[in-house]
Amino acid sequence: MKILKIAPEQIEAESFRIIDSGIEEMRKHQPGAVPDFNPDEYQVVRRIIHATGDFEFLKNVRFGNGAIRAGLEAIRAGKNILVDVNMALMGVSATILEKFGGRVICRIGQEETAALAAEQGLTRSEAAIMRAVSDNIGIVAIGNAPTALLKTMELVENGLFAPDLVVGVPVGFVNAAESKEILVTKPWPFITTLGSKGGTPVAVAAVNALLRLA
Repeated sequence: MKILKIAPEQIEAESFRIIDSGIEEMRKHQPGAVPDFNPDEYQVVRRIIHATGDFEFLKNVRFGNGAIRAGLEAIRAGKNILVDVNMALMGVSATILEKFGGRVICRIGQEETAALAAEQGLTRSEAAIMRAVSDNIGIVAIGNAPTALLKTMELVENGLFAPDLVVGVPVGFVNAAESKEILVTKPWPFITTLGSKGGTPVAVAAVNALLRLA
């Protein structure tokens, strides 16, 4: 095994070069395996691969109903980004978002969220989403809790929540795949991943790609 000697400031660029090369190899040797993403969608997908080290995301990332445009317009309008867990709060590039006037919001750890969850028999993830519906949310990014994604969709369907884009990529084996199967049927803009694959790093990577595109 050969260890690359590379300057620290060149590591990310070299990573993306390797990713691009790997994708080209897949296009050559697995015709039809790689969807025809448009240039902006490609930037999102390659950053997800960069965050996870997993080329399989090429096959299961889905964009719906003008997702990229909706996300960029929300960011540029200074709207906030709602995330489901504190790990995502720390991972999203708040510095870029703040330049547009927005901020990253996560209510999962707040006492008021715990109180609402206990009062209404909800998970904290559900309660955290409910408490943010009036927070000028442009993008909802969910990588951990299927219940948060299900609650988001319920609120949108009932006219109680109106984010511009839902990034719904919860990971796991209990309702994760099922919640995403529901999301891909919706008429509003979304980014998701099919099956059990997903996670907070995927949600953060997708949002950060949008922030850089903006």
